[in-house]
Amino acid sequence: MSAELLLVQALNGLQFGVLLFLVAAGLTLVFGVMDFINLAHGVQYMLGAYFGATLAAATGSFWLGLLLALPAALAAGLALELLVFRHLYGRDHLAQVLATFGVILFLNEGVKLAWGAAPLQMPVPPLLEGGVALMPGLQYPVYRLAILAAGLATALLLWVLVDRTRAGMLVRAGATHPDIVAALGVDIRRLFLLVFAFGAMLAGFAGAMAAPVLSVEPGMGDAPLILAFVVIVIGGIGSIRGAFVASLLVGLMDTLGRAALPDLLRLFLAPSPARQAGAAIASMLVYILMAAVLAVRPAGLFPARAG
Repeated sequence: MSAELLLVQALNGLQFGVLLFLVAAGLTLVFGVMDFINLAHGVQYMLGAYFGATLAAATGSFWLGLLLALPAALAAGLALELLVFRHLYGRDHLAQVLATFGVILFLNEGVKLAWGAAPLQMPVPPLLEGGVALMPGLQYPVYRLAILAAGLATALLLWVLVDRTRAGMLVRAGATHPDIVAALGVDIRRLFLLVFAFGAMLAGFAGAMAAPVLSVEPGMGDAPLILAFVVIVIGGIGSIRGAFVASLLVGLMDTLGRAALPDLLRLFLAPSPARQAGAAIASMLVYILMAAVLAVRPAGLFPARAG
């Protein structure tokens, strides 16, 4: 692999990692604070992409569409919490898995009815068109760098909110000792609603930011959801720091593995078998990483600690 390709793939991996973090951050808080397995979290990502693409087309402005997509994703998350999820908090994990899987099927069919099965496209804003010269003869898209910057800025803001505010202290405490937090007079239902709504908005923001570089289509949230669960297992359930580090690790390993493994295997195999074997092994790398972390640190790299 050339140095130019390595640099491009590393940036792609970091960009993928920060988008994954936006999805995983809400999921790890919901799981850690509420002990609630929400398989439907990926549809929040999908709805954010649909809201962003639709509102950008309706207003004629990418920025206005992105801005309006955030409260729309928040409202969708609140509606799901009020109508479905809050009735599952006291149920066992199997009931939560089955019910939220049903929500995935329902909403995937719902977006087909509302928007059709054909993919939507969200144009890149003129301000972020073109590329940046990373080195002579190598251009990298400005919009992908903007995704990376927006994701890192959001991660910093989330760290401040979770680690430096009273609400964040309650969230961190609730992730490890929810019964004690409730006994101290905190309205745990309101805390749950706040965490769930914020997580839904983060996932929707990730979907809206990814819309110009991906096809907006039904089921687009399924793959990020699976990787988000891998991230929270690696990083530690309920840990924002763990989710951030694990997201970058997963993003880099997935992207660089798919690019580099076929070339490495060509040292030992013919080109066609090397390409097939490389693709197969690359798709397993993140799960191998998860198994290795669990073998050494069963609670994850950065287990959540009480506030």
